[in-house]
Amino acid sequence: MQTITTSQARNEFAQVIESTRRGPVLIQRQKRDVAVIMSADEYQRLVHLNVSEFQRFCDQVGHDAQAAGMNEQVLQELLGDD
Repeated sequence: MQTITTSQARNEFAQVIESTRRGPVLIQRQKRDVAVIMSADEYQRLVHLNVSEFQRFCDQVGHDAQAAGMNEQVLQELLGDD
């Protein structure tokens, strides 16, 4: 990943945007990571990946809960709903 300073990002913004075609660009201020600029396509890929991963996690939790005997009736009893 390319790393640049905030000054470089400010002074060479058009080039930084163009650089995102090759991969994310890390921006540092006083040698600390402060931001990452990435292409819109990469951003969409990550958002979709996170949604997919979360769905898989939820599916696994549901499967594990069901295998442990959790069902709607048990859940209602635990929550005190009648």
